[in-house]
Amino acid sequence: MRRPEEVQVFVCRRSGEHFLVLHRSPEQGGYWHPASGALELGEDAEQAAVRELREELGLDATGRLWPARYEYGYAAAEEPPERRAQWPPGTERIAVTGLIVEAPPDFEPTLNWEHDDYRWCTFDEAVALFHWPDVGDALRELWRRR
Repeated sequence: MRRPEEVQVFVCRRSGEHFLVLHRSPEQGGYWHPASGALELGEDAEQAAVRELREELGLDATGRLWPARYEYGYAAAEEPPERRAQWPPGTERIAVTGLIVEAPPDFEPTLNWEHDDYRWCTFDEAVALFHWPDVGDALRELWRRR
């Protein structure tokens, strides 16, 4: 069973000059998104962020997370049945914690199977490229809170 809690991690370089946007592999939905994933048993959002970045990008984010965080959620009912089946029965809302991590200036990701492409974008390009508007809203709010 998957926890109804997720982390979204916006990777930037050079203090926000570039933002990393990932393209999910076709079997994962085929859309542009930040690094993300479900929290595992016993993890908090920061621990999950460090793990997801290591797994998805080969990035060691230890000590690189910015202190700003933004929490929001989305309705589980809006997800396809196969995805809803991953959460405990009766799950109505998925809690999302957004974070920003500063990657080394020369960092390039090593993508795992979940992604088939990536782009370094300006802030505005990243927001425009994200598939869901609430993801762009999360980055805007995190940027405001930095």
